[in-house]
Amino acid sequence: MTKLIRFWFTFEHSTTLPPTLKLGCGITGYNYEDALILLKQKVFKGNEEIVIKDCVENINLTNLDSNHILPNILPPNFRGVWYPLGYN
Repeated sequence: MTKLIRFWFTFEHSTTLPPTLKLGCGITGYNYEDALILLKQKVFKGNEEIVIKDCVENINLTNLDSNHILPNILPPNFRGVWYPLGYN
């Protein structure tokens, strides 16, 4: 069975960055390339102006904001976008 990996992406602030992505984006994939594919297909949806600032592999969920992010995530143990809601 292929292991899934949690990724946390942050983005450069710009006028094209949707407000829902200002805190970041959580994606679970098979590897970094798989997570990028999900990010481009489900989140960016063709918006090539969004620039990735940083990516944390194997993100520890306890490091994420407990007031804004953690109460609003999908289960991160499945492949897909788990934060923000509405992109999966």
